[in-house]
Amino acid sequence: MRVEIWSDIACPWCYVGKARFEKALAAFPHRDGVEVVHRSFELDPGRAKDDVQPVLTMLTAKYGMSQEQAQAGEDNLGAQAAAEGLAYRTRDRDHGSTFDLHRLLHLAKERGRHEALLDAFYRGNFADERSVFNDDERLVELAVGAGLDAEEVRAVLADPAAYADEVRADEREAAQLGATGVPFFVLDRAYGVSGAQPAEVFTQALTQAWGERTPLKLIDDGGAEACGPDGCAVPGH
Repeated sequence: MRVEIWSDIACPWCYVGKARFEKALAAFPHRDGVEVVHRSFELDPGRAKDDVQPVLTMLTAKYGMSQEQAQAGEDNLGAQAAAEGLAYRTRDRDHGSTFDLHRLLHLAKERGRHEALLDAFYRGNFADERSVFNDDERLVELAVGAGLDAEEVRAVLADPAAYADEVRADEREAAQLGATGVPFFVLDRAYGVSGAQPAEVFTQALTQAWGERTPLKLIDDGGAEACGPDGCAVPGH
């Protein structure tokens, strides 16, 4: 069974939702039969790379709330993250473009280091003091820590076209599936779960999707020549 997860590094609920999903997956009896694929989604796709601002400033401008309301929301998110064992800075975080981060995640996917880099980016954005936005050397540092080659990472950052198509393809697919926000979980292209749901909801979704998997039905189970572990059938004369 395949579970695809659309998320954005700038999304605090994606950070929390990933932990809740992983909690459910770790206890799932068929864990070894589940493939997890992370996909790209930008909450702010039009933001320029150098347009970085404090999270509270972004929240007050985007949602029309007061500084006090925005800070209360951050404090609540910090408590939700702490309940999942996650570090979360509720003060002095930045908000910016995540396009370069997603491009590097596609590089990491090719190198088999996607999960490690995704976790590093989440920690970098939500727990560490140094911003991950508009700071290429910071991204290089995090990527190297996740097992990637520094020069290869720098080459991707220097080329705005590198992995851009892959990011946009993920985002188009999310739109086609009806995702308007993240995190968005799709199980076997049959079930969708939106938001950072409690682990119990993910457990229910995994159980239901696994139970309703349709075994392969053979139209013709014999007679035609084929190749198998013992070799290939020899055509009759």
